Amino acid sequence: MLKKRRDGEREQPVVKKIQFADQKQEFNKRPSKIGRRSLSRSISQSSTDSYSSAASYTDSSDDETSPRDKQQKNSKGSADFCIKNIKQADFGRREIEIAEQEMPALMALRKRAQGEKPLAGAKIVGCTHITAQTAVLMETLAALGAQCRWAACNIYSTQNEVAAALAEGGFSVFAWKGESEDDFWWCIDRCVNLEGWQPNMILDDGGDLTHWIYKKYPNMFKKIKGIVEESVTGVHRLYQLSKAGKLCVPAMNVNDSVTKQKFDNLYCCRESILDGLKRTTDVMFGGKQVVVCGYGEVGKGCSAALKAMGSIVYVTEIDPICALQACMDGFRLVKLSEVIRQVDIVITCTGNKNVVVREYLDRMKNGCIVCNMGHSNTEIDVASLRTPELTWERVRSQVDHVIWPDGKRIVLLAEGRLLNLSCSTVPTFVLSITATTQALALIELYNAPEGRYKQDVYLLPKKMDEYVASLHLPTFDAHLTELTDEQAKYLGLNKNGPFKPNYYRY
Repeated sequence: MLKKRRDGEREQPVVKKIQFADQKQEFNKRPSKIGRRSLSRSISQSSTDSYSSAASYTDSSDDETSPRDKQQKNSKGSADFCIKNIKQADFGRREIEIAEQEMPALMALRKRAQGEKPLAGAKIVGCTHITAQTAVLMETLAALGAQCRWAACNIYSTQNEVAAALAEGGFSVFAWKGESEDDFWWCIDRCVNLEGWQPNMILDDGGDLTHWIYKKYPNMFKKIKGIVEESVTGVHRLYQLSKAGKLCVPAMNVNDSVTKQKFDNLYCCRESILDGLKRTTDVMFGGKQVVVCGYGEVGKGCSAALKAMGSIVYVTEIDPICALQACMDGFRLVKLSEVIRQVDIVITCTGNKNVVVREYLDRMKNGCIVCNMGHSNTEIDVASLRTPELTWERVRSQVDHVIWPDGKRIVLLAEGRLLNLSCSTVPTFVLSITATTQALALIELYNAPEGRYKQDVYLLPKKMDEYVASLHLPTFDAHLTELTDEQAKYLGLNKNGPFKPNYYRY
């Protein structure tokens, strides 16, 4: 506002400052330790109101009590479960309903086979990531006649609200986010060891459940009718048992089925690697130097996503064929030792152990982000970082600074465990493909006549792979071309498939 002086001259504008009440008191004072803690708790509390699947954190008042020390019952009075908080069931149910919309094949399978009950009498014990997508699979298996008991294959990936919804629905679930190693094995044992309940099918992800039953309950293991395994780590362990002549039940290798390798491993990781890194670090990808260890389907997906975001991507490989593919895709093939001092992000996806050892961790630049996209936590030598001279500083859930004596720090995500399922989520539609493959593998092994499958590891029949893919095509309003009789005869194929030989590489 302009004011005139008495002599008629214009006065300079008067600018009024806007002040908030108690502004100095609120913002100019550093909070005390107690104040910071209170603020942290209030922020944590508000961020859990929607119980989003990205971060299944529970009410802070529950955090101090181990679920093993709680007495919980669902609305029907059952207490045959151990989860974080049964009161979250309604939130979990909503997440499951959202997942159902993106899992058309499982819902179609549920509708088509519900009347036949192909899994009637099946007692399935499972050890997988417990997410909304897994819940849709479990409820489908139950609708097809199976009884299920479940534990988590990863101590960080369980969505607590989904576990609550499953427990409320009558499933025996033993899992919560943030289990200790002791909790992990305790949950698996509780899942398996129920008086009067003999499982006859195993659905595993990583081989820990199979290994536990084989070692601790050998008589139970001999009565298993079939094992379905979905991870490269678990499949490797099954082949080891088979080679040693100790695998006394048939097993289905889902990991190497086309629908798992090409869709879950490639397309899923292509999207979820960015999601996991963004949610945990808010990192800018453009111009960053990244090394991806391993160029299998997971490595291909991660590398393509980061390249598209403007990152400079290096690849390490042991297999000359995968290495050549990386070169033809425009990536520079290196040894990890050649680039470890300069890269900003290190991502492992080999399925191996000790890929990133202490020597490499010591040589990393300040602020380097280290994470794993393989199933197991063996790829990064995290144990070597738990020494007196290094300081661990928790930044937020699943994000740690590991600080060297000279002040250098690296950012370690999920303590070297699977990044996408520990720190974010994965695309539901892709998991629909994998889950349908698992369901069909269970149905096939459970209903197979005596002698069809011996005590060995098998790949999913090609016809089933094609069936899984066909169930997902209507989502895209896709229309398959049909062979004429003449064309089918010329190619030597059945008009209804399978369309490729077993040795064909897609």
